[in-house]
Amino acid sequence: MDQVYIQNVLNGSTEDFRFLIRKYKDLAFSVAVSVVKNEFEAEEVVQEAFIKAFKNLASLKDKTFFKTWFYRILINEAFKSLEKKKREIVLPTNQNLPEVEDFEEPFRGLTVGEQKFIVAESLRKIPAKESLALQLFYLDGCSIEEIINFTGWSESNVKVILHRARKHLLVVVKTMMENELTIIES
Repeated sequence: MDQVYIQNVLNGSTEDFRFLIRKYKDLAFSVAVSVVKNEFEAEEVVQEAFIKAFKNLASLKDKTFFKTWFYRILINEAFKSLEKKKREIVLPTNQNLPEVEDFEEPFRGLTVGEQKFIVAESLRKIPAKESLALQLFYLDGCSIEEIINFTGWSESNVKVILHRARKHLLVVVKTMMENELTIIES
């Protein structure tokens, strides 16, 4: 379906680009937030990505791969924005990371809404690549192959990043939960 709108845009009907914006804006925003960790910056990244996609639409060789092409532009823009700000979050390297099998333990007894809030806040505190990988794989339901296409990372790199990301996310979640309990008990 995208290819029909793309062809219309290439034929001069710029209004048809709105369809692509409506279709991809929400996922694009969540991906951008996972990298830049700030909603205002994410909005700018998404806007810049759509502008670049519009301007370079003629260079898209296979119109059926718009989503992959656009997400690559989006991810590149997000990392450029992050590089400009030099705000990569670094977790302590001397900390022993837990095994991923322990992941469900901190969430026991929480409502789904509380779990979603904690995960969203935790994603903001882990490194951008890891947050992006978790966002794409678990929240957006992308396959490893799609992540490879969107990011340009190798398969082994995607798997390593996902593995580290799960461990880092668990550390952040546990820390948040411990801090929350400390505040409640005080």
